[in-house]
Amino acid sequence: MAEEKESTSIPLSQAENGGEDPEDPVKTPPTSSSSSTRQACCFVLQSWISKKFMTGCVVLFPVAVTFFVTWWFIQFVDGFFSPLYERLGFDIFGLGFITSLVFVFLVGVFVSSWLGSTVFWVGEWFIKRMPFVKHLYSASKQISAAISPDQNTTAFKEVAIIRHPRVGEYAFGFITSTVTLQKDNEDEELCSVFVPTNHLYIGDIFLVNSKEIIRPNLSIREGIEIIVSGGMTMPQMISPIERVAQQGERIPLSRIV
Repeated sequence: MAEEKESTSIPLSQAENGGEDPEDPVKTPPTSSSSSTRQACCFVLQSWISKKFMTGCVVLFPVAVTFFVTWWFIQFVDGFFSPLYERLGFDIFGLGFITSLVFVFLVGVFVSSWLGSTVFWVGEWFIKRMPFVKHLYSASKQISAAISPDQNTTAFKEVAIIRHPRVGEYAFGFITSTVTLQKDNEDEELCSVFVPTNHLYIGDIFLVNSKEIIRPNLSIREGIEIIVSGGMTMPQMISPIERVAQQGERIPLSRIV
């Protein structure tokens, strides 16, 4: 009888715990809920920090690029006349940049005169005779002529929207000139539309009927900004301007096309 009592006796610690082993992983109370909550909080905090960091990068990136390009441009332009001032004993940053701006202004005044335009024409004649430089000069002149305030005969005339390449699709371009196509029935007025395919350096030329061209209410500079930015500066709404009909009545272009 004594041996049976000893075999059935249990420790006091187990008796207080109801006979359960505290080190048994199956019978211990679960702690996964607190760890999952901690992981969720860490994930939310990490996602918030990452999002705010990317927002800061998006905001500061154009500011940094603008500051860097502006600073580089000031140093580049300042380097034209700053060595001259250094030889004279003046070491003032920005003085060469101001001198360059004044120099560009004086060049504009000089070229606007008869003597300046003649000298410029002679220099341009020599540049166009050079094998490689003439192509680079022609492309650069095309851009400068497009944004020129004089809007001479070589400049872009208007911003144009044409149906290209398929019906329902449109392409941005610039009207460069007009030409009359002679037919048996009646003459047809065509507009030479330059559609850039690589910013403003390379593009295609289309001869489009003047009545089929949509002329939006955009300036030349706004059109160039749209092309160069890849359409990111496109306004939310574009409306065609009114044109004069052959009878002299002003009607919206949307009714004609």
